Amino acid sequence: MNRLSKREQLVEKIEGHLRTTARRLVGFDTLEETLDHAITSFWAELPCDFVAIILKDGEWLYPKAWRGGSDGFEASFPIRLDRCSPNILAEGWDVEKTEDGFQCDFQNIMKQEQITTWFTLPLKDGEESLGFCIIGFYNFVPLITETERIFVEFGKDIATAMKLAHMKEIDTKKMKSIKWFNENIFPGSSLEQLVEKVLELCCRGTRADEAYIYLYDEPQHSFLLQRPYVGEGRKAETIPLAQSDTLARLFPFLEKPGGRELTVLLVVHEKTIGVLHAEKKTNGLFTSEDMELLSFLCHHVAALLENARLYQMESELKQRLQAFMGHQQELVKQTLDGESFDEISRTLSTLFSRSVILFDRFLRPISHHLQEAEELPLSVLLEQIQKRQEQVKRMGKRGEWLEQSDGAEREVGLWPVIGGGDLLGYLAVFMNREELDDVLRVTMEHALNVYAIQFIKQKLVMETKEKVKDSFINQLFQETIKDQEKIIESASLFNWNVFAPHRIAVLTIHMKETARREANLLDKEARKSQAWEQIKERLTAFDSDIVLTRRGEQFLLIVPAAKEVGNAKAFWQSLYNTVGPLGLSDEAVQNVYIGVGGQTEKLTDYFFCFKQALQAHNVVSRHFQEEGFALFEDLGAYTLLNHLKDSSVALLFIETYLQPLIEYMDGKGADLFHTLRMYLYHNGSWKQTMEALFIHRSTLRYRLERIRDILELDIDDAETRLNLMIAYKLYDLYYANEHSIH
Repeated sequence: MNRLSKREQLVEKIEGHLRTTARRLVGFDTLEETLDHAITSFWAELPCDFVAIILKDGEWLYPKAWRGGSDGFEASFPIRLDRCSPNILAEGWDVEKTEDGFQCDFQNIMKQEQITTWFTLPLKDGEESLGFCIIGFYNFVPLITETERIFVEFGKDIATAMKLAHMKEIDTKKMKSIKWFNENIFPGSSLEQLVEKVLELCCRGTRADEAYIYLYDEPQHSFLLQRPYVGEGRKAETIPLAQSDTLARLFPFLEKPGGRELTVLLVVHEKTIGVLHAEKKTNGLFTSEDMELLSFLCHHVAALLENARLYQMESELKQRLQAFMGHQQELVKQTLDGESFDEISRTLSTLFSRSVILFDRFLRPISHHLQEAEELPLSVLLEQIQKRQEQVKRMGKRGEWLEQSDGAEREVGLWPVIGGGDLLGYLAVFMNREELDDVLRVTMEHALNVYAIQFIKQKLVMETKEKVKDSFINQLFQETIKDQEKIIESASLFNWNVFAPHRIAVLTIHMKETARREANLLDKEARKSQAWEQIKERLTAFDSDIVLTRRGEQFLLIVPAAKEVGNAKAFWQSLYNTVGPLGLSDEAVQNVYIGVGGQTEKLTDYFFCFKQALQAHNVVSRHFQEEGFALFEDLGAYTLLNHLKDSSVALLFIETYLQPLIEYMDGKGADLFHTLRMYLYHNGSWKQTMEALFIHRSTLRYRLERIRDILELDIDDAETRLNLMIAYKLYDLYYANEHSIH
């Protein structure tokens, strides 16, 4: 009876002590003070060898306060909850309740501490488990079962006191944080200053070694690293956010305490503007308390950061607009004073920090400025643009973005340059479409207008020069020159000495048959003009002293005779190789023919030499197509026939010998006219004539009989054949481009 009374007295004593301790616990302001008092009260009143409070944070357990134990006790933590017995947070759990064969990390720690007997007090606030309090003994001690209920209730009291202390502590930290922040942040602080102070407060409050902020950039759809940041580790400057991405994938520790890293959102008006990330906590893992503190901090500073960023963006935009106005003025200056496109291209490239290339309307480059960072050479860039000619032709007035064919991520923006409703050229800028914001778009539109004005200026200057040049050259090529003084005066404007000996050459461009059939008249003329422009460029590069002009379908070359340097044919062969069809990039060009007249000695010789060049061209385009050019003096009998002063004599001679065949050619085809020419050219050889015409012997026999009947001449007579050959040569000189001499 006395023994039972002592047991009851012990239980009553323990219960009274625990109640007193519980009442005192709610009076402390910090969690550390609360737990320290709880541990001290156990240690003082109970004859135990070890007492500790183990808290749960996420999936981890770590000691918060303890008495007794070895020096290595704290070093054994934290431990994962799933590596411990499932009963570790249960009521009154002790060693006897551990499942057989289960390797419990906490039980192993107790063994290392040589704790023989121990029991736990679950720390629960409602259904939430905060951890447990453990009381242990080195020797075996029988446990009093009547105290289990008392200790369980005391565990709830400790949990309630912990919650209350935690709230007080968080509130205190919040107030201190706000006070510190307000004392260290001044009105008008820059974004960099705000970021620096926020990260400093983050590290002070959580004891993190590294911290940084990413702010979301909507145009780039990415998170951008803000400077400065705390820590020496390398951070990604940009974190792209794809459509399928989530913030949890980009930031795995988003609002997840219990690890070595922790990420908290920055939110303004329910819109995420960025994240605050902390790493490498000095005293262990980031706790829920750390997350709550950072969440409060982010809530307090998110609006400040957003406002500072907006202000910075506005300031940067203002600076860009000021720079934009400066460049606009420079572009306007180029519009008024500039005479080339190069300065405009350089200014635009500098403004965009991107390579730019200006093309004419035929997609030929006429100006460019490449950035040093551009890896590909100009030739490769041009090739990539020109491969897309068909795509460019279908492009509207707003331009188009072309992806690079070399697999690079960058794009090419291509815009048409339009002036007066006409397409003048194209502007290519090597940049991605998301980089073209409103400011750059306005700059682009202004630059296109400046280019258009420059095109029109150059066109007007060129047309004026061409008109002046064509005017006096047309007078120069008249059979009778009326005003020599005006011609001399006009020639001096072009630094051209008309009294020096010159060669006159006639050049024509012949398109392939398929190109002539498929193209309409305007396209055909455009293709021919494009080829002529290319020829002019090549001739200017070949020799800048050559004067170039156009008369209808014919293009005239006026070449100083001194350029021939004693070997006229070699010079013209070199010139023809430069502008011949093999040297041109347009596949629609079939051939280029050049007829070269004699040398001028005085002004009146220009007309005569032009006629010679025209006649030489007629001959070369019909009989020397493979050579492509011919000098009049090398044409043999043609030169003699050219000196006929009365063209009516030539007309009468042609009528006498060829008129019936010409009329037959107009009505039924050119077979008989061409057959007779080949028969005479091959000196009456049937075999050579058949091979040249690709016809059978019976066909040739039939054609020759028809020719004899139509002409009523013996074509095998030597005198008759000579007269027919002369008639053909006269036809080539005077009427090669006509089907009839009438």
